[in-house]
Amino acid sequence: MNFFEEYMHLMEGISGFEEAFQSIMKYEKFPKNTILHEAGKICDDFYIVISGIGRVYFYKEDKDITCHFASENETMTAIDSFIQRKKSKYFVEALEELEVFKISYLDLENLLTINPEFERFVRLFMQHAYVELAERIGYLQLNTAQERYEILLKKSPYLFQRVAAKHIASFLGISPETLSRIRANTR
Repeated sequence: MNFFEEYMHLMEGISGFEEAFQSIMKYEKFPKNTILHEAGKICDDFYIVISGIGRVYFYKEDKDITCHFASENETMTAIDSFIQRKKSKYFVEALEELEVFKISYLDLENLLTINPEFERFVRLFMQHAYVELAERIGYLQLNTAQERYEILLKKSPYLFQRVAAKHIASFLGISPETLSRIRANTR
């Protein structure tokens, strides 16, 4: 399933959207460990992952904190900066060799200006992203470390084979040592 198939239900009644959207998508390939966006800069690009895994993270008190993973047919950007056009606190990194479709802010804005009916898709997509964010906040605040681990394992088991434990631990809001203990007790 590709990105458009996954979000087809958001495009109902919007003719020509997929073709127009594809016209502003640019294919790019990044080696593992490439920083696609650096904190302190305005983020001009939004990424749809074709293959590989990327992450969005920030530093707090010299600690690297992962707040989002994106794998095949998922999206990533420094959302604070991409939307508000301000300097971001986030980094965007390729954790594996990463193939993406890149969409620039200016190209997206131009497309939406020319085709205002496409804004419906963007609004619905952002609502979907907001719900996911709200669920993540709730999951961090309302669940124990063990429960957060189990939820992530059920939702995204591939992460545990493809992403370093230190990144998973920071995403779960726990130390690598706690993650190790949870994994040992779960086996």
